[in-house]
Amino acid sequence: MTFPESTTAVVHIDLRTGAAALTTAQAVRDRVAEQLGRAGLPEPDHPLLLVTDTPAGLTGHQLQYELLSNYRAVGDTRILVLLVGSSPGSYAGGDEAYGPDRRLVRPATLRASTIGLVWAGDLRSARTALERPEPDDPASLAVLVDLLSVPDVFVRVLEDLGGLPDSVAAPGVRLLEQDLPPEVRDRAWRDALSRFAGEDGGGASPVTLPPAARLPEPLGALVSGREGRPHGHRKPNGPADLAHRTCADSLDRVDDDLVALRALPGLLSPARREALESDLDQARGHLDEFRALVERALQGSGSGAAAEAAARLGALGLRVPPAESAGERVGEGLRELARTLLGEGLALRSVAQHFTALAGRVEPVPGTALLHRLDDHSEEAVHRGSATEYAAPPRTPASPLVLAGTAGLLGGLWQGAFLPLALVVPLVFIAVAVWGARRLRTGRRTARWTVGPRVAAVAGAVAGAAAAYATAPPAWLGVTGLLAGLGLTAEAVRRLWRGVATSWAAGRGTTALRTALDGLDALLAELVREHWAAEERLYCADAARSVAGMLRATAAAADTQAVPEPAAPPGANASGPYGDEDWLSAPSALEDPGAETAHDGADDGDWAAAYSWESGPSGDRDNPYAAPAPDNPYATPADAYATPGPDNPYATPAPGDAYATPAPKAAPDAAPWEETATRTPRWLDREFGEGGPDLVATLARDLRTTVMVAMHPYWGAVERGQAGALTVRRTEERVRAVLSEARHHLWHNGVLAPPRHPAEHRARTSAAGLLGTDSLKVAELMGQDTDGQAVVQLCSPEQGSLLSRDPEAARWIRFAPRTLQGEVETAWHKSGSPPPDGALWTSSGRYAGLIRLTPLRMGVVDTVLPRQGRSGSTRRDDTGDTGHTEHTGHTDGAHGTYSGAGTETGGDEGW
Repeated sequence: MTFPESTTAVVHIDLRTGAAALTTAQAVRDRVAEQLGRAGLPEPDHPLLLVTDTPAGLTGHQLQYELLSNYRAVGDTRILVLLVGSSPGSYAGGDEAYGPDRRLVRPATLRASTIGLVWAGDLRSARTALERPEPDDPASLAVLVDLLSVPDVFVRVLEDLGGLPDSVAAPGVRLLEQDLPPEVRDRAWRDALSRFAGEDGGGASPVTLPPAARLPEPLGALVSGREGRPHGHRKPNGPADLAHRTCADSLDRVDDDLVALRALPGLLSPARREALESDLDQARGHLDEFRALVERALQGSGSGAAAEAAARLGALGLRVPPAESAGERVGEGLRELARTLLGEGLALRSVAQHFTALAGRVEPVPGTALLHRLDDHSEEAVHRGSATEYAAPPRTPASPLVLAGTAGLLGGLWQGAFLPLALVVPLVFIAVAVWGARRLRTGRRTARWTVGPRVAAVAGAVAGAAAAYATAPPAWLGVTGLLAGLGLTAEAVRRLWRGVATSWAAGRGTTALRTALDGLDALLAELVREHWAAEERLYCADAARSVAGMLRATAAAADTQAVPEPAAPPGANASGPYGDEDWLSAPSALEDPGAETAHDGADDGDWAAAYSWESGPSGDRDNPYAAPAPDNPYATPADAYATPGPDNPYATPAPGDAYATPAPKAAPDAAPWEETATRTPRWLDREFGEGGPDLVATLARDLRTTVMVAMHPYWGAVERGQAGALTVRRTEERVRAVLSEARHHLWHNGVLAPPRHPAEHRARTSAAGLLGTDSLKVAELMGQDTDGQAVVQLCSPEQGSLLSRDPEAARWIRFAPRTLQGEVETAWHKSGSPPPDGALWTSSGRYAGLIRLTPLRMGVVDTVLPRQGRSGSTRRDDTGDTGHTEHTGHTDGAHGTYSGAGTETGGDEGW
C-alpha cells in the first residue's frame, strides 16, 4: 500500500487507561484536535494515529477501535496499534484452554489495509539478568512510542506491516540516540535567540545601506531616482528658466566687466569700475527675483496631494519627471531585502536599522521643510564671515615680489651724484599702490594694497646702490639697469593690479552672487527630485518603517523566549505537570499529560510523563535521567484522580476491570548511575555531546527562516497597502507562535532534525558541527548484518514460540536522521561496505538504528466479529454475559460485516 508523501505529526492515544472517555466520535475528534492544536498544527488530510493498548484491550476496546477506524478525514486514516504485554489467554471453545500468549484475538475492525499491529510482549529493558522490570516498563515504552511518533518511521512500519500476514508483527530494535544534554541545549537555544535578535543599541550606531545597484529592483529604482535624477528640472523658456537665465546673463556681464577691470587700463580709468558696479547691482536685482520664485515654489509644494503639488510646480516652469513603474512591487522588494540581510547573518535589530535608513533615503521631503535653506543661498550668507568687503589677496604671490626686488636692484646701480636715481623704481611702486587704492576706494574706505612689493623694491634699490659703490660701474650700465627695472616694474604692477582687482570684485559680491544663484538652482532641483514618485516613495518609507517596527517586535519576542525560566519551588505544580506555556518542559505538545488531563477521560500523555526524566529541563539538572518516584511513575498531584469516572481516566480501576494496566512494581533503591542504567533499555545507546562549533549559528539560521515564513502573510499585506495595526498585531502573534513552535521542535526532535521550514539551498551541518559527536556509530549500526545479535527482540519467552521461523519473512528497517545521510554514506564508502537497500532517512527525530518486524506464525491471530443490535448496544447471550464475540479461527479471511439483526456475514472459511 502507498501513502501520500505529505505527513504531519503522529497523534498518540493510550487506550490502556484513557478508553473510558472515548465513547463517541466527537470525543475521539476532540482528542485528536486537542493534541494537534497544542502542537500548532492543523487537522491533516491523512491522520496518523498511534494507539497504545494491551492484547486484552483489543477485544475490550472494540467500540474505541470502531470509532478510530471510522475517523472522518479527507484521506485515509492510518492507525498503528502498539500492543504491550502478554495476552491473558484465549479459548478456542469447550474446555480446551491455552496459556498466555497462545492467541492474539483482535476484532475484525482492525483488519483494514490502513491498520497495523505491533505486538511487544516484553520491552526487554533489563540490562542484566538480575533485573526484573515490568514488560511494559514506562521508560522503555516512552522511547518506543517516541520512535514510532516520527512520521517517516510510522509510515514505513505501517507499509511493511501491510506485506506481512494479518498485518501483525513482533518488533526487534536497536537504537542509538544522539542529542545534547538538556542544559546544553537550553543554553544553545538562548544564545541562538540572542544572536538572532541582536543587541538593542538604541539606533546610536548608524548603518550603511548597500548601493542602489545592489538593492532589489523596486527599491534601487526609488533610491537612485531620488539621488541621481538629471538637472533638467526647468522647462525651457518657462518662468523659472527665464528668471535663472536673466540672472545668469547679468553675472556673465559682470564677469566680462571684471576681465576689463583687471587689465592695466582699468587701473588708469574709472569707467571700467563703474560699469562693473552697475552690472553688479542689476545682477542682484535679478537674483532677488529668482529667489522669490524659488520661495514660491517651496511654499506651494508643501500641501495637497502629489498631483496638485506637481501642477503648481509646472505652473512655475518646473518639470517633475513621471514616476513610471518605480513604485511597483515595493512589498516584494522589501521582502527580498529582508531575506538578503537575514541571509547574510544580520540580527533582527540590525536589519530593522537598515530598513529605517532606507525609509530616510526614500522618504520625500516637503517643500516647506526646505524653506529654512533659502537663507543659506543668498549673497549675504555666502559673503558672511569676511571682516571687510575689501578683501586683499591672502598673501602676495612670489612672482611680483621677485620682480619688484629685481627691478629695484637693476634701477639702483648708481653712485655719486646719480645715486638719487636709485629711488625711481621704489617710488613707482609706492605711487601705483596709492593710485590703485584710491581707484578701488568705496565711500570713505580705500582698498588695501600689499606692502610686500614696495619693501622688496626698496630692498633691491639699497642692494643695487651698495653693489655700485663697491664695483663703480660705468654710467651706461646704470641707464640700462634703470630701463630694465622700469620694465620689470610694469609687469609686477600688472600682476599686482590683477590680483587686487579680483579680490576687490569678490568682496563686492561677484563670487557670492554666482554661488547664491547656483545654490538656489540646486535647491530648486532638489525640490523637483523630492516630488518625483512622491506617493510611491512615501508608501515605501512607511512600509519600511512598519517592517522595522515588526522586526523590533520580533526581536523583543525572541528576547522574551531567551530569558531563563525561574526554577519552580519543590512540589509546585499548579497548572498541571508542565504548565500551560512551558514548551521546553513538555516532551511533546502531541503527548502532553497536562493536555490530556484537560480533556475528559484523556490519558494519552502518561508515557510522555514517564519520559520527561530524560527530555525535559524541569527535572533535576544534576541528574537529567532521574526517574519518577519508583512506586508511582505516573505521579500526579494529590487526590487529583481519586474518584473513577469518565472525567477521571487516571482513577484506580474498579476491581472488575480486567483490562486495567497493572501498577508497576516499586524499583529498588539504587545509586543515580544504577538508576540511569535501569531506566535506559539495553537496546538503546545514548550519546550526548557538548555542542559543536556550528550549533548556535545553525539554530539562529533556523530561526531566521522560520520567522520569514511566519511573516509571509504580512508581506502580502504590505504589497496590498494594508499593513495596518491589526495586521501587525496578528503577525506578532504568529511570530510568537512560531518561536514557541521552534522551541518545542528543538526540545522534542533535537538539533539534528531540521525545522518545519528549513532554509532552501542550504545543507544542514554535520553531527560533529551540531552535537560534537561522530556519525561513525550511526553508519556502523545501520550497516550491521541481519543476524540474531543485531537487535533485541521485544517479546517474552512464551511469545517467542509464536514467531515465524522463516528468516526471510522478517522486514528490516534501517533509519537515521536525514541530516546525517551524507556523513553516513561517506563512512560506508570509506569503509568499503555496500550501503544497505531501502535505508530510511527521517525528516525528524533524534534516533538512528534498526527495526525488525517479525511476523507471527499462522494460526496465532484470531479475528472475531462482535454481535450488535440495531440500537448499537451490545447484545446479551444466554449465559448473561455481554459483549460476546465469535472467533473465526482463521487469520487470512476477508473482512466481516455486521448485519442489523446481529448476525455475521462475509468472510471465507470460518465466517
